[in-house]
Amino acid sequence: MSDDELAKDLGLVSAMTIGIGTMIGAGIFVLPGVAANAAGPIVVVSFVVGGVIAMVNALSVSELGTAMPKAGGGYYYINKALGPMFGSIAGMGDWMGLAFASAFYCIGFGQYLAVFVGLPAVAFLNPIQVGALVAGFLFVGVNYIGAKETGGIQTVIVFTLLSILTVFALAGFTTFDYATLVSEGGLAPYGTGAILPATALVFVSFLGYAKIATVAEELKNPGRNLPIAILGSVGIVTVVYAVLVSIMLGVVPWPELSQDAPVAQAAEIAFPASIGPVSGVAAAAAAVMTVGALLATASSANASILASARINFAMGRDRIVTNWLNEIHPSYATPYRSILVTGGLIVVFIAALGQDIEVLSKAASVLHLIVYALMNVALIVFREADVPEYDPDFTVPFYPVTPILGAALSLGLVAFMDAREIALAAAFVAAALAWYFLYARSETTERGVLSNYIRRREDDLPDQVVEAADSVAPTGEEGPTVMVALSNPRTESALITLAGALAEHEGGRVLATHVVTVPDQTSLETAAERRAELDATSAELLSAAKADAEAFDVPIETQTILSHRGIEEVFDAARSNDADAVVMGYGGAQFAGGRAEGALDELTHDLPCDFLVFDGQEFDLSDVLVPTAGGPSSDLSAEVARALRETVGVDVSLLHVVDEGGADAGREFLADWAASHQLEDADLRVEVGGVEETISELAPAYSLVVVGATERGLLSRIVRGSLAFDTIERLETPVLLTERPSARTLRERLFGRW
Repeated sequence: MSDDELAKDLGLVSAMTIGIGTMIGAGIFVLPGVAANAAGPIVVVSFVVGGVIAMVNALSVSELGTAMPKAGGGYYYINKALGPMFGSIAGMGDWMGLAFASAFYCIGFGQYLAVFVGLPAVAFLNPIQVGALVAGFLFVGVNYIGAKETGGIQTVIVFTLLSILTVFALAGFTTFDYATLVSEGGLAPYGTGAILPATALVFVSFLGYAKIATVAEELKNPGRNLPIAILGSVGIVTVVYAVLVSIMLGVVPWPELSQDAPVAQAAEIAFPASIGPVSGVAAAAAAVMTVGALLATASSANASILASARINFAMGRDRIVTNWLNEIHPSYATPYRSILVTGGLIVVFIAALGQDIEVLSKAASVLHLIVYALMNVALIVFREADVPEYDPDFTVPFYPVTPILGAALSLGLVAFMDAREIALAAAFVAAALAWYFLYARSETTERGVLSNYIRRREDDLPDQVVEAADSVAPTGEEGPTVMVALSNPRTESALITLAGALAEHEGGRVLATHVVTVPDQTSLETAAERRAELDATSAELLSAAKADAEAFDVPIETQTILSHRGIEEVFDAARSNDADAVVMGYGGAQFAGGRAEGALDELTHDLPCDFLVFDGQEFDLSDVLVPTAGGPSSDLSAEVARALRETVGVDVSLLHVVDEGGADAGREFLADWAASHQLEDADLRVEVGGVEETISELAPAYSLVVVGATERGLLSRIVRGSLAFDTIERLETPVLLTERPSARTLRERLFGRW
């Protein structure tokens, strides 16, 4: 497909607001007073240094994001490159880091809420913690029921905040006094050695830019716009922080700057008490700043909770955490268990650590810094291993200096955290490693690029290196993924029955996918605003799929995809989920939402996996007819029949059609073919005549006919039409059309392992 045909609806500005909106929150509205108290006016340099470290890491994120735009962000890159052991550290670190960050944002919300409306202390909780808990319960509840901010709302929030802060900057500039800035001990009352510890404190202000990479697939021209959005958002936020913190410290002496509501305090001084006959201007300005702070911290907290659920989903998909955590709510279609667990952590952090906001901010930062360091290492691994599918549109300058510098700066900044935050982070890393060796190692199956690289070169590497890689490699047994592309409730049961039987036979799983086709005239962003309505339709279809899958001893996962494309989206979903086979419904020459919709030449030559296309609706499996003349797709037909026989108990008949005088050779061929496919006990039928006519004559006596594709290609034949398939289409007996990609190796084929 050309770029113009792809469903990419997010513009550069929208993408940039995602990063700015997450970063602009508590970083400017809460931390200036706390950080200034720790370092003095030189804290402005700390914000700039934090921005520089974030910028170096943002270069690596940009490359990884354009190469692999996947949900899970940093966790996905690390797990893919370094393997599930480091993936466990990254996933748990990101998850806990976001929980700490959410608690931090909630404390910021509570600070301004306490100033704005006044709150009482409750038991051992101070008023700020009470306000933070209110915010925490609110945001967890919002995510639990599935309400979420759209790109349009996020853009409005960001521009509103930037407008408010711009007016504040202009007013503050008119009252800025350098003498005030240096009045208490000069620019560096605690010395320049205070810069990096203060940077460690404020780095939580720069944690939002990596979120942009998770929407790379929705960007217009992502190779250009993704790096601009990521780097631009970091640059803009760094400048905003430097300017506004300087103004605040030039309006209010740094020892006097509020540690709870610094922007509101500075605004009340920066703005005049009255303008002409209008009085109360300063108080109104302080109130507006307070509302802006509430809006900013709320947006950041909500986004962090939402991001944590996505990371858990990605870890569940890779079997690093149990999919019990990602169970979808039957009414709200949200991963409610994951949200509740994250919400519980946030509440605990607010209650236990909320009286010292520095602990929350540094704990969030140190965990993210560990992840950033690993992301830089992952980039180097992808480059050095020369992974074919790693093809970024943007590459970091000065490789390998840039990722090495990013990793060194990230870990170096960790050294300037307090001992308690470092100990806390170390405890989480140890817990992640323990989780990997006690649970995830035996569940997950995919080695990282680094492990595979070492195995390919084991003869050239020291034995200790190879042994170390093997000693931490996953030990889980890999089962196949059978993806079902659902679109029609009338065929759902039949498709799930087929997929369930195939998955159970090999010990695999079923992935039920509902592709909701959105008209080209409607942007995916607009369609997402109707998600509740679409989710209701999908939920009903996918709920029925889960119920039907209960007849088989297989795990089933479900997903809904909004797309402008039909069959191409099924192909993309098969690739991104590493599906071994796809089961889908056939609706004649026209396909919709998971059924072929046009004459696509690439389907003939570039099938991502085995395809099983079912032509029929409900069916009662009892006996199956498998016509064969040999070939890979006939092999697949036999394997499907064997799976149905061994899981559902159907009787299998094999059919070989020959010309006049070829009956003896035909019987010999069919007997050998049956034996080689473990179908010796099947009913063997050798008939003389034409293939189409013979199938038409025999089919009514069976509950299913399984037909393998010829060399020309099954899906292409379905679209273009042929005499054979015209004949089969007229059959009242359900037909299963099968095709195996001829280019795939035996090891890569699902059914070749049976």
